[in-house]
Amino acid sequence: MSRKRRGGGGGDEGGNWMDTYGDLVTLLMTFFVLLYSMSSLDQSKWELFVKSIYPGLEDKKGEAVQNLNINGKVDATSSSEDTIVMGSSTYPDTKIPGSTDINKLYITLAETMDKSGISDVSVTRGEDYTFVEFKDRAFFDGDSSVLTSQGKNALDVFCQVLAPEKDQISQVDIMGHTAEAVQTELNTPRGDRMLASMRAAEVCIYIQEKNVIEAQKLVSMEYGEFRPIADNSTEQGRAANRRVEILLIDKDAEARNPDEYMADVQSGNNADKTAVTDGNPDTDVQFGKSAVASTVNPS
Repeated sequence: MSRKRRGGGGGDEGGNWMDTYGDLVTLLMTFFVLLYSMSSLDQSKWELFVKSIYPGLEDKKGEAVQNLNINGKVDATSSSEDTIVMGSSTYPDTKIPGSTDINKLYITLAETMDKSGISDVSVTRGEDYTFVEFKDRAFFDGDSSVLTSQGKNALDVFCQVLAPEKDQISQVDIMGHTAEAVQTELNTPRGDRMLASMRAAEVCIYIQEKNVIEAQKLVSMEYGEFRPIADNSTEQGRAANRRVEILLIDKDAEARNPDEYMADVQSGNNADKTAVTDGNPDTDVQFGKSAVASTVNPS
């Protein structure tokens, strides 16, 4: 009668499969830990990380870039416009896109206005401010606070240049002025003040709706007919007096009231840093005293 042989372990080599199994489990655990760590990414920490590598880099919506392109491979859900390319030979400029030296803002603004065909704009750079004066013909008709199409076009260009510099500006004062309707008579106090206020408010609202700078930095002010820069005896003079002025105050500027800034502008001390546009894209912007002779208050 034959005896059945009992099964055995097959010798010492029979347990080697446990080593392979253990290695596989360890790799799987590492893989899932990696997936978990990726799925619980803290957005605020991610933005800080991106900004620490590329300070000032923002997407077109003004938000920190959140998608990375690793070695040219973009995730299908990522927007190519909001993606940084890592591992490539080309890196984005760390400077805010379109930004300039704040001291050169007046040049950029004047040249952009000129290339856009916008005339009668005077831009002055002071020690800690940029002053922009728009003549009546660019913004309003007589006795009206309704922005003209030409005025809206001028403000569109202004906003385009202002947007990249918003962090370098602490306040934007928008000042509305009127002119005497009749040379020998003052305007009625209510009509004059309301018209100047509405003109400043319309410009302020237009800029605010463009969302190019924080709303709390925008301040509208009215001066009525009492700050003329030309003689009211002529239509040309009255047109010059019906105007909107914008004062851009630098971020680190010493606190001063608007009259101090205006006195500095009208003193002529910054004539060499004043540009006046003629709206002709084929000619250069005029700089210096000859360009600003008509913008200084003759009184």
